[in-house]
Amino acid sequence: MTLLFFAVLPILWLMVALSGLKMAAWKACPVALILSLFASVAYFGLPAEYMASAVVEGTALACWPILLIITATIYTYHLSVHTGGMEIIKAMLTSVSADLRVLILLIAFGFGGFLEGMAGFGTAVAIPASMLAGMGVNPVSAVGVCLAANFVPSAYGSIGIPLVTTAGIMGTSSVQLATYVALQTAILGLFCPFIMVVIAGGSFKALRGMVPICFAAGFAYVAAQLVVSYFLGPELAGVTGAICTMGAIIGTVRLFPPREEEYTMEQGERPQIDSRKALMGWLPFLLIFVLLLLTSKLVPSVYDSISQVRTSVLIYKGEGGTPYTFHWIATPGMVIFFATFLSGFIQKTPLSDMLKVLKSTFGSLRPTFITIISIIATAKVMGYSGMTTTIADHTVAATGLMYPAIAAFIGSVGGFITGSCTSTCILLGKLQIDAAIAIGAGSNTQTWIAAANAVGACAGKLIAPQSIAIGVAAIGAAGKGSESKILSLSMKIYIPFTIVLGLLVYFGSGMLD
Repeated sequence: MTLLFFAVLPILWLMVALSGLKMAAWKACPVALILSLFASVAYFGLPAEYMASAVVEGTALACWPILLIITATIYTYHLSVHTGGMEIIKAMLTSVSADLRVLILLIAFGFGGFLEGMAGFGTAVAIPASMLAGMGVNPVSAVGVCLAANFVPSAYGSIGIPLVTTAGIMGTSSVQLATYVALQTAILGLFCPFIMVVIAGGSFKALRGMVPICFAAGFAYVAAQLVVSYFLGPELAGVTGAICTMGAIIGTVRLFPPREEEYTMEQGERPQIDSRKALMGWLPFLLIFVLLLLTSKLVPSVYDSISQVRTSVLIYKGEGGTPYTFHWIATPGMVIFFATFLSGFIQKTPLSDMLKVLKSTFGSLRPTFITIISIIATAKVMGYSGMTTTIADHTVAATGLMYPAIAAFIGSVGGFITGSCTSTCILLGKLQIDAAIAIGAGSNTQTWIAAANAVGACAGKLIAPQSIAIGVAAIGAAGKGSESKILSLSMKIYIPFTIVLGLLVYFGSGMLD
């Protein structure tokens, strides 16, 4: 039991620090790393030299490609705000319909999903919530619908980085992992638009006239995510799903326009946006989408060429260490940076302005850098020292062959603790795989359970203190009691979602291998 206690000590600390002590993640995560270092050497016999190289490997993985992608995507958003492109996008979205329920789906589910797929890390909650609150939606409901909407694309956030990272840790196919995530998300994803409309309207009667639109939105999202995941992998699945759902909402509204007057907004004078302004507003995101496609496996000649520019280094010196490969060009972060700078030049944004925005982006992300580096280094130390295997063995001993039924719940605990699907995949991914191996699961079932970890993390983000704090800050209601109201609302979604996920994962695992 002593070994088990020290194995779970970093995770217990994060639970207490983030939930009980309300400590910021960038302060709590380095402490978790220190605890893992102590436990790995003192109780699990990991030589200090190996422990240090595990930290270095974790830092390398954090910086390249994870923090590179995060920085690039957040920079794209900040530059879009600086150039006024984000205001153009907002004006275009609000011109689709005067019905508040339609705008909620379009902004929170469609555009929010697009932001999650492109940037992640809170943008998909903060930006749509502030837009909806500014349009007159109840602030608590605005955050609630954005949290619910964020369930569907979270695993594919920041150009698929949670699943790309998990696949790298597992040494498995990111395409298969992304496909399994899409399958597990599908049923609940179909219901998300209906739940959002009920939350915004305060009752089920808000669904009057909205059923075709809700169904079209949900189906377009989950179908596009599944197709792109199966053929391409996770990088563009969330972005494509969001684009398809925005198109589906707009098209369905024209065919079946809702006519409930109580949800009709008074619209003031809207700015005139011609095709050139619209193109300039969307240009950074269009270029990123196109260039990511051109540099993906869909274009083998390009992909194979740029993939050769790489360096492989053996960082971890102990047993199980494998060379870590730095892809210097064939990584989404570099593509996104190139597309963003190119769009800035096309928009005639001065280079000095672009560099100033980049500097401020780096400054705003310092806490994220500390958090991600600490959590990945912690995961590496726990993995190499045997701490995660110890936790997995005890969990399997307690649950036996029923383990798949709780895999998503474990992932949701990680999502609750870290407020991040990426961090959860890194922190608990190997634990879930070790547990799957311990019950004798084949390779397909192992990947299925790893997918459950990611989808469970998406559910856990519904009630994560960090997610709620981001939403409350976006609506300007911090410290006014809104946190408890939002948590109460989110719990009503989290509990049934987690139960359904447990059943899906358990019965689905029986159909594999």
